[in-house]
Amino acid sequence: MNFLKKKKTIALSFVSALALAGCSLPGLGSGTSNEGITVAGVTSTEGLIMSYVVEGMVEHYMDDMDVQVINNLGSSTVSHQALLNGDANIAGVKYTGTSLTGELGHTPITDPDEALEVVVEGFQTEFDQTWFPSYGFANSYAFMVTQETADEYGLESVSDLEPYAQDMQAGVDNSWINRAGDGYAAFLDTYGFDFNRVFPMQIGLVYDALQAGEMDIILGYSTDGRIASYDLVVLEDDLRLFPPYDASPVATNEVLETHPELEEILLKLEGTITDEQMQEMNYEADNNLKEPQVVAEEFLQENNYFEDVSVSTNGGE
Repeated sequence: MNFLKKKKTIALSFVSALALAGCSLPGLGSGTSNEGITVAGVTSTEGLIMSYVVEGMVEHYMDDMDVQVINNLGSSTVSHQALLNGDANIAGVKYTGTSLTGELGHTPITDPDEALEVVVEGFQTEFDQTWFPSYGFANSYAFMVTQETADEYGLESVSDLEPYAQDMQAGVDNSWINRAGDGYAAFLDTYGFDFNRVFPMQIGLVYDALQAGEMDIILGYSTDGRIASYDLVVLEDDLRLFPPYDASPVATNEVLETHPELEEILLKLEGTITDEQMQEMNYEADNNLKEPQVVAEEFLQENNYFEDVSVSTNGGE
């Protein structure tokens, strides 16, 4: 079925302030799990795509269900607040590293299995929500260079930069400079070297700065579509500075109890998307200007909505 024809998307440009203030989102109110299913989607391209993937799966398997997406939620924190308020009951995508230090207020954990265990248990006990297994990809902070630079200096990992870093200009996300746990100070401590100069900037500008030759290296996101568009090389974080940011859907236990079939639907998405596939989907939206809804629909159609995937319905616990 073409779920785009049934779309009931709510675009809320001012939702961040309302959610953070503890208010219900306009036009929804609480208790949505009894009336239908509402997916919370953040403003990033990737967040939008994954919200529509979840919506498409639910509509495919529950064709009489009223499903809608709330877009333009500015951050994981705002998305989380929407679930707590009852304005949404599924988060299209959450990342272990983000929610570990954000919603749960935990110190960073670099071991992926341990990080997943902590967020699964934490969301279950503290928020009465189920953190599902990963989609298969992780969107982590990542240092990257042009293919030309990687070839010239033989760069494969962050440690390989050490002999050349003192001559390099680095462009990084504004928020990374003072970020606790895995920010600039932690980088200096972990890797033991620094760049010639570090330029904080909006994350969307770092890629253009690298392509234009204004920067030698940048800190971006590992599944960004511009990696393929600009022919960039992602350097391995060999000393594990950055905690894992494995991506998963999260659902309230209330909606899972009201609609038990949801658990199996969401579990069908476990391990279905690699980092490279997510890069490609982001590329289709950002570079080829394809609507995130269309990207999500094409992905689901190509994979036959994972009809052949058999799951155990205790996997999300």
